[in-house]
Amino acid sequence: MKSKEIREAYLNFFKRKGHAVFPSAPMVVKDDPTLMFINAGMNQFKDIFLGNETPQNKRVVDSQKCMRVSGKHNDLEEVGHDTYHHTMFEMLGNWSFGDYFKKEAIAWAWEFLVEEMAISKNRLYATVFEGDKENGLEKDDEAMAHWKNYLPEERILFGSKEDNFWEMGDTGPCGPCSEIHVDLRNDEERKKKPGVELVNQDHPMVIELWNLVFIQFNQKASGELEALPEKHVDTGMGFERLCLVMQNKYSNYDTDLFQPIIQELSKMTGKKYGKNEMTDVAMRVVADHLRAISFSIADGQLPSNVKAGYVIRRILRRAVRYGYTYLDFKDPFIYKLLPSLIEVMGDAFPELNAQRELIEKVIRKEESTFLKTLDTGIKLLNGVIERTKKNNYKVVDGKTAFELYDTYGFPLDLTELILKEHDLAVNRREFNQELEAQKERSRQAAKIETGDWVKLRDEEREEFIGYDNTETKVQIKQYRKIKSKGKELYQLVFNYTPFYAESGGQVGDTGYLEYNGEKISIIDTKKEHNQTVHYVKKLPEDPYTTFKAVVSSQKRIKTANNHTATHLLHHALKEVLGQHVEQKGSLVHPDYLRFDFSHFQKLTPEEIEKIEKIVNYYIRRNLPREEKREVPFEQARDMGATALFGEKYGDLVRVIKFGDIVELCGGTHVEATGQIGFFTITSETAISAGIRRIEALTADKAEEYVRKNLLALEKVSELLNHPSNLSKSVEKLIDENYNLNKQIESLLQDKVNNLKRDLLNKMEQINGVNYITDIIDIDSADAMKDMAFQLKKEVDNLVLLLGANIKGKANLSLMISENLVKEKNVNANEIIKEAAKEIKGGGGGQPFFATAGGKAPDKLGTALDKGKKLLREKIH
Repeated sequence: MKSKEIREAYLNFFKRKGHAVFPSAPMVVKDDPTLMFINAGMNQFKDIFLGNETPQNKRVVDSQKCMRVSGKHNDLEEVGHDTYHHTMFEMLGNWSFGDYFKKEAIAWAWEFLVEEMAISKNRLYATVFEGDKENGLEKDDEAMAHWKNYLPEERILFGSKEDNFWEMGDTGPCGPCSEIHVDLRNDEERKKKPGVELVNQDHPMVIELWNLVFIQFNQKASGELEALPEKHVDTGMGFERLCLVMQNKYSNYDTDLFQPIIQELSKMTGKKYGKNEMTDVAMRVVADHLRAISFSIADGQLPSNVKAGYVIRRILRRAVRYGYTYLDFKDPFIYKLLPSLIEVMGDAFPELNAQRELIEKVIRKEESTFLKTLDTGIKLLNGVIERTKKNNYKVVDGKTAFELYDTYGFPLDLTELILKEHDLAVNRREFNQELEAQKERSRQAAKIETGDWVKLRDEEREEFIGYDNTETKVQIKQYRKIKSKGKELYQLVFNYTPFYAESGGQVGDTGYLEYNGEKISIIDTKKEHNQTVHYVKKLPEDPYTTFKAVVSSQKRIKTANNHTATHLLHHALKEVLGQHVEQKGSLVHPDYLRFDFSHFQKLTPEEIEKIEKIVNYYIRRNLPREEKREVPFEQARDMGATALFGEKYGDLVRVIKFGDIVELCGGTHVEATGQIGFFTITSETAISAGIRRIEALTADKAEEYVRKNLLALEKVSELLNHPSNLSKSVEKLIDENYNLNKQIESLLQDKVNNLKRDLLNKMEQINGVNYITDIIDIDSADAMKDMAFQLKKEVDNLVLLLGANIKGKANLSLMISENLVKEKNVNANEIIKEAAKEIKGGGGGQPFFATAGGKAPDKLGTALDKGKKLLREKIH
């Protein structure tokens, strides 16, 4: 069976069992502070398991795009070296939210594998939870009893809490799980050793295929487990592994999910897959990473230097360096493989084709940039090699290797490969220490300690009423203490809230709670597991009472101005630049707005002017807001609303309309566009290949910006005696300044040349060593340094000791030819430190060049005499 047929067979099987087929959620997570990427099929249903969302369907089936780059068996550096682990993968899953449980989950899993897929039942094994006395958990006799209907008891194995008890995290829903394993070895191998001995032993051909999780407990921060009111089923089967089984392959990379990409790579390189171990590894790395990168970009995550963007950049750069090192690619090549990926996965995931141009451009630009980085890294490493050999060392210290890796993006394995060619090695222990120290710094920076929720009320209601109200009476349903970056805060959840939680690029509301004269400031509002969470620095004295909750209305109004302005801006960009423009991110703040969009060149001043004019035209028209809530998604699309790639929408959406501008949006907006007042763009820049960023201001902030610039222009005009044509007068002034600077540079160069000539005339030769010692008139320490290096090039066997009074400070420079440093064992750093004492200062540098500064310019002569004496004693 082809992979497309296998995916369809799975979805259709469970559709016949009454499951609703759900589309994959975007792989990039935007509104969950605990995750950057979807790493399991259950992530998009987390709020249902937590009881914060009511499921619209009790039974669901899907194929979810996932990504893992850390954790057990998921270290990025290992991907490609074996045949079955990946960064991006598909997780087939069927779900029951308080409906069926262990009996049906096990029966249908068996039916699908054995009857639908015709996998031999003699090759299958199951594991069940053995119990855990320490945590008071019984063994899963229920799952065991059901498995006995399908498998002999000797092929049902008990597993530990580590292998057979699933937990969402330190707290939250959890429960026992039952894994299905398959033995893919040939008959001869199976006779030699029974598969039962190889289950969960990391054998490449005896693998876990499907995990059936039975969620029946809630784990508290204390570790205590409590039974959930409803029991759920969460299953996950690796699609790539199922294809491996169904296509009778020995490697995931041999299936039709990867082979079209690998074969295209083979054509491009002229290297045949399967002939060389490291060439094969490189091809697997590129094929795997192409998928992760492409889906991330399609879902809205671009490579960058922070958070999820940094993960994508790391993955892409790893693919580039494997291509560079083992496939001889010295120019961008990964972007050329995108058509092969679209051919394989484009039908199931249409976002790949829809975002094809953007994906190609982003990947190509990132490749070009990193190839230049590799070139720089090789030059730096050559310097390291030269210094290491010069000192007769055989090992490069780990700190230097880590600096190349961390600062310049130069990978360790490439460093080791190049060093090996020179019979050198890296101190791996030191490198790992530096890496672990960096990871620990990152862990501590991101660490958030959370306590258990303290429930004050059992009512289920938790409703956002902030579209219509900025203050209301509220009660606290629950609260908990958190600790982040050493600060203690409290999170509060209300029964009603007028506070907008940060989402969709809009910042969260601030304000306060008030009761009986006590005011508690709400410093931020966020969305967590479908709950609106309010952050405060302290708890109210009486958390059980009823409070008045008040949103900061001025901040809300300014935020609404900027949010509506982003809608008008989006429309104007499409009108001026073309329909290819798509929103790629935004930040809506009370003080400003930021808008990222797809476009492949810098905007001209004329284009920016047109965009501003269109937005301000819509503002002056004072278009009223038309708002429709809980509109079926397809109906909203029919109304002309645009759905953004990488965004997850529910079945019911909110539609915001100003004139002919229609958007799906959950943010807060002005009642009419005239409220915005005025709009101006302050900057337009590139943030990555094919993505531009506009920053802009509205209302009073825009007026303030324009007024400030007008005042600056008026000041310039005043300084130039109010010319009739200000821009021409400024241009003329710039030209005159440029010409004067050129003249000054020429005069300074003449001065330096004359100074050099005078110094050369004063040169004294003793036993083949050329000494120049003098106090000179020079403008800066940098100029003195430049002269020293110029003389070093012109004079062999040079010892140059100069002093200068620069702006009332004493300065010394000492240059010694490198051959004298070696032959005479003389060190400029040591000499300058001694001489600097005479000018009441200090200094230092390298063995061949050092500088010093001090407070006593009148003692420069004494310092030169001391330096000269020490030098001659050392050299002669």
